[in-house]
Amino acid sequence: MTRSLTILGATGSIGRSTADVVLAHRDEFRVEAVVGGRNALALAETAKRLGARFAALSDESTADALKEALAGTGIESGAGRSAVLEAVDRPSDIVMAAISGTAGLEPTYASLKPGRRIALANKESLVCAGAAFMADARRLGVSVMPVDSEHNALEHALAAGRNRDVGKAVITASGGPFRTWTREQIAKADAKQASAHPVWSMGSKINIDSATLMNKGLELIEAHHLFDLEAERLDVLVHPEAIVHGLVQWTDGAVTAGLALPDMKVPIANALQNSARLFMDLPRLDLAAIGRLTFEKADEARFPCLALAKAALQAGGAMPTILNAANEIAVEVYMADQIGFYAISEIVESVCSTMVGSGNAPATVAEALAIDGEARAMARRLVPAKRI
Repeated sequence: MTRSLTILGATGSIGRSTADVVLAHRDEFRVEAVVGGRNALALAETAKRLGARFAALSDESTADALKEALAGTGIESGAGRSAVLEAVDRPSDIVMAAISGTAGLEPTYASLKPGRRIALANKESLVCAGAAFMADARRLGVSVMPVDSEHNALEHALAAGRNRDVGKAVITASGGPFRTWTREQIAKADAKQASAHPVWSMGSKINIDSATLMNKGLELIEAHHLFDLEAERLDVLVHPEAIVHGLVQWTDGAVTAGLALPDMKVPIANALQNSARLFMDLPRLDLAAIGRLTFEKADEARFPCLALAKAALQAGGAMPTILNAANEIAVEVYMADQIGFYAISEIVESVCSTMVGSGNAPATVAEALAIDGEARAMARRLVPAKRI
């Protein structure tokens, strides 16, 4: 049976990989809508390749450019917040939620419709408003399928037992570009060096988060909401080969792990599958050829952002929302060469310390965005006049 699909973040790395999976199974999917940021030509090309019925850009000023790029195709289009929400509201069975950053929070939340499946790649939906998001998903009968390779691996591993029998659920990190660097070397690293991820091809912001290991901290917060696991039962392990993406240590001593080659099309295909797995013509994992898998403890002294994220998860309430907002600003100014690498964690720590006791976890998107805005403003005030 053909299923309808909407892709939020269609021009990003996850969106492009999703298009590859859909094109490999054209008889199983019909694309209802595609949503992008501001690149009219890229979104128009994606819409035409996928045969989408509607295309929307979040930047309202791009409306004419998108309409012109789609002229003669019969594909409807729009731009701005209302157009994005229209795309979300159109009938579809599955929504690939892959808009990055807090910009994806509102449309991802609006995607929660009775009986739908959300293939979730937007971290902020869970980091900023995870309790409310998952509660509404359960209330509406929405199936939330994780797209991150780590959470997808945990989804598989956790199927081997009961939640109460989980001793520890562990996600892995490649270690980023600075895994073997000293703290002194890392302190001098510029954004270009920090963006050079050794394994994955991702956007610039998430590459920086991978270099600081904040990405892993955010993924722990996601795992807490996705799998209803307390902070004490979640951890990170550095695994440079990026073959084991997640593992579960059971209370009886057994371990179940999810393994795959590092290709996002694998978890995407898994999140989109119906009653049977989608065949993907990808290289197969050959452990004999790889020969050896290595693991290390995450060094929170060299990568303090991971410790800050763990503390935010432990604190709960509004703290994960605050952490995420402060980090987005700190990474933004680091990429603009306004601060040094370790100033990212310093700004995040300062904002979190100042806003301790900011209240309960957000119950709505509006509450999450209000807390986010306050934390961002505070983070911006902490950016020094001169580079540090």
